[in-house]
This record gives sequence, C-alpha cells and structure tokens, in this order.
Amino acid sequence: MLLVVDVGNTQTHLGAYRGEELLHDWRFATVRESTADELGSRLRNLLALRDLEFSDLDASILSSTVPQLRPEWTAMVERYLGHEMPVVGPGVKTGMPIRMDNPREVGADRLVNAVAAYERVGGACVIVDFGTAITYDVVSEEGEYVGGIIGPGVEISMEALTSRAAAIPRIDLTPPRALIGKSTVEAIRSGIIYGFAAQVDGMLTRLRDELGEEVEAIATGGLAGAIVPFCEMIDDVDPLLTLKGLRIIWQRNQM
Repeated sequence: MLLVVDVGNTQTHLGAYRGEELLHDWRFATVRESTADELGSRLRNLLALRDLEFSDLDASILSSTVPQLRPEWTAMVERYLGHEMPVVGPGVKTGMPIRMDNPREVGADRLVNAVAAYERVGGACVIVDFGTAITYDVVSEEGEYVGGIIGPGVEISMEALTSRAAAIPRIDLTPPRALIGKSTVEAIRSGIIYGFAAQVDGMLTRLRDELGEEVEAIATGGLAGAIVPFCEMIDDVDPLLTLKGLRIIWQRNQM
C-alpha cells in the first residue's frame, strides 16, 4: 500500500492507498516539535485502528508546509517502513509547469491540489483551499500552474478577533440562524461565515472576469464544510483533493 502524507500548519492528513483506491485516511493536529520516533508511534497507533501494520506500507510520499517536519517524516519512514520517502518539491516530477516568477515559492500542498484538480477537471480550474490560510490557485486550460491568491484563513481571523477585543467571545462555526445576529455570538458567527463566503464569491467572480472563461472552482481544506454551503460560486467540494494529488504525483514518479 501507498502512504500519502500532507503536513499542514494546523493539521496533518494522511491516507493509505491500494492502487487508485483510498482505503483509509486520518487527521491529527500538527505538532512542529514532533520527532521521527513520535511520528512513528502515532502512525503505528492509527494503523492499528484499521488492523494494519508498518509492513503493509511499501511506498510513501510527503507534502509538507512545515520545513522542520520534513526530515522527521523521511527519517521515520526510513527507520520504520524501510524505504525512502520522496518529498514534493525540486526533483520530484509533478507533470505541471509552474508559470511563477520563482517556482520554488509555490507551496507543495498548493501544487499537489492543482495537479489533482486538473486531473479531475481536464481543463482550467481554481482550487480554493480553506486551511490555515485561504488560498486560490489557478490552473490554465493547458494544465499550467499560473499563480494564485493568499489571504488569512478562517481560524486565524477568529483568533485575531477574540485576542484583540476583550469582550468578543470565542465561537464555533455552526451555521448562523440569520444574516442579522440577535446576540453577540450570532453576530460574530454571521460575520465569519457570510463574510468568508462573500470573499470567496467575490474572488471567484474577479478571477473568472480576468481569465475570461468560466473556470471550474473546487474547494478543499478542513474548514470548507463550514463556509462552502453559503457560497454561490463553488462548483464542488473535495476534502480528499490533496491526498489524491499525492497519489497522482507518486505514480508519475514511477514511470
């Protein structure tokens, strides 16, 4: 089986593939100080929940936005799984040209998402990732990564609001009862959810106007489920997009 690992700033998402079928996936909080042995222990425990063992995993691939965890993951895989773990970045074939001023600036997770989305759509598309940041990544009709947009994510915005305003309480992201809140909590909830939904719709409208075509918009990321139901310009949601992209890139590097 193939182990695919996406290390984000907030969460780590990993999955086990047999061929093109995702058998299992797991999420846990990213701890930047984790050692290779701690990661191995966590992986072993997660595998045990599905009656799997280290020996069931004969290949792996990593995407990470946390630089200090890349060597820990690769060391863990070499130590406990007994093979070399490729890391998405220079030297790994993605099959997608990057039309940026500095291609090395593109985050691995954003490139992986772009590969998966283009494979799915087969044409121009925009990927909206609701993670620590909210990102918009644009792929051309020819399958080129042409650039993107980065803004503060939902949780970062909520944390900034509550930390800077003493009277503002922390909230959960349950759907607001109405646009106009009848309590402080409902007003904040409406501002966050409808505010980000309006941002997404506005950005996608501008992107489609600039591109001059009706590109498909795919949402992913841990908080997509909270915001996308209130958006009008998102075509589909795929919470497994990054894992799918990692499998595609791993396959391309076997040729």
